[in-house]
Amino acid sequence: MSKKKDNEFLRGVKDRVETIQDMDKHKKIMAGGVIGVVAIAAIIAVSLSGKSARNIASSTSASDSTTETQVAAAKVMPMEKAGNEFPSLDITVETEEPRPELLEEGVQHSYIARVQSRLMELGFMDNDEPTNYFGEVTKAAVMIFQRQNGLAQDGIIGPSTLPLLMDANAKHYAAKLGDVGEDVKRIQNRLYELGYLASADMITGTYDERTQEAALKLQQINQLSEDGKVGSETMNLLYSDEIKANTLSLGEHSEAVQAIQNRLFQLGYLTSSPDGTYGNDTELAVRTFQSKNDLVVDGYLGPSTRAVILSKEAKANGLVLGDQNEQVSRLQALLAKAGYLNEANATGYFGEITESALKRFQSNNGLEADGRAGAQTFAKLNTDGIKGPSRDDKKTGKPEKNGKNGKSGSGSYSGSVGNMISIASSKIGSPYVWGAKGSNSFDCSGFVYWVLKQMGVGQSYITSSGWRNPGRYTRISSFSDIQAGDIVVVSGHVGIAAGGGEIIDASSSRGRVKRSGMSSWWRNNFIVAWRIF
Repeated sequence: MSKKKDNEFLRGVKDRVETIQDMDKHKKIMAGGVIGVVAIAAIIAVSLSGKSARNIASSTSASDSTTETQVAAAKVMPMEKAGNEFPSLDITVETEEPRPELLEEGVQHSYIARVQSRLMELGFMDNDEPTNYFGEVTKAAVMIFQRQNGLAQDGIIGPSTLPLLMDANAKHYAAKLGDVGEDVKRIQNRLYELGYLASADMITGTYDERTQEAALKLQQINQLSEDGKVGSETMNLLYSDEIKANTLSLGEHSEAVQAIQNRLFQLGYLTSSPDGTYGNDTELAVRTFQSKNDLVVDGYLGPSTRAVILSKEAKANGLVLGDQNEQVSRLQALLAKAGYLNEANATGYFGEITESALKRFQSNNGLEADGRAGAQTFAKLNTDGIKGPSRDDKKTGKPEKNGKNGKSGSGSYSGSVGNMISIASSKIGSPYVWGAKGSNSFDCSGFVYWVLKQMGVGQSYITSSGWRNPGRYTRISSFSDIQAGDIVVVSGHVGIAAGGGEIIDASSSRGRVKRSGMSSWWRNNFIVAWRIF
């Protein structure tokens, strides 16, 4: 290489260095690293010319010497580990591990939320906020999906299961002849309660011909497509208020009805005289009995309900301060008829005015004046020879407060919002079990039922769909108006607002009772909330 070319090369290096230094002066980005690279390139180029750096330096002009000094002064910064080419930026890029080939119990990955969403959409899991954790409930749902698709039921999502699950034409849940599992046992138990299975020994967990026949009869009576399978349509109907039972029900007249009425009257649930006809009073008595004895509240005298009514373990009825239901209305009507209560106070809410009237009635008619409406009180109220109020007894014209905001003459329901949140929080971590109502395991509606029961609120057990319109609390239609203690109802799920934008619920996706923030999932699926206190 000629001297002239050497000088031209070094001048180019100088210009490049000055340009980069100028960029560093104004932008402060990576100057050291880039200049070092340019300097190394220059040295290598000179070496390749076959001349030593010393000879080149002696043959250049003063300005070239200045350039060489600048190049030597440039700091060459080494590459950092993991190939970080820009150490001066101090940026750490975090990436999630690739999706495991096998998704199984115990695995945590963002893709699992998609899996849970798909299982819920297809009816294999209860609707809930998806998570990134693969728990026991998710595994059980996967096994049912595998059963339906003829796969090995190992509860693991691998190359065989995943494509079928995510396919646009994936099969929805439907229990059918030959299926075996806990889900089948739950279906059989409900068919038995509704009178479609004749005896308890038919609840085996195996979907046999008798179960298929029961499903067909249910579909026929309820005007569904008759295929003998329990798919999403039939499953939703099983726990709805619209279900028609194959058992003793409204309008029926028989000795069997009379026997049940006698027992309900004895226990204090039936407020009218037994007559053998399954009328509105009998249906109300059955519903109240089912609520207080932890049965599914449907108003039907199915085998399970009849068995409990006739058992020694049946819990007697007793309306007390704070109750609010149709039976309270019936009690108030009887007290008004007897002259102890103004009809304006027959609101359906058992407040201090009702309690005072009841105590006066009990005292005047030879009963213990405890202010509790039990079997003896209702029996006395339904007789002809009752004593009316004395002249000193005065009926008040002041309306009884309805209790919708937890208020009565005594100020509130037993407890408060704070107490309710404390009770709910005490069960955080308890396992999620479909259909469980406490005290150590729950599903979403069972958890709400149990908490309200501990608070002394006489709420029947109803499913999440039933919570869309329970008809007795203050309705909250706007998600932004939710307060602590409200029952929050979303599509297929229900929980208790804990305040501060948090919710406590029995989560199928997490497999336990948990407390967490109400994410956009809750807002997007919101239907209504109910204010208890």
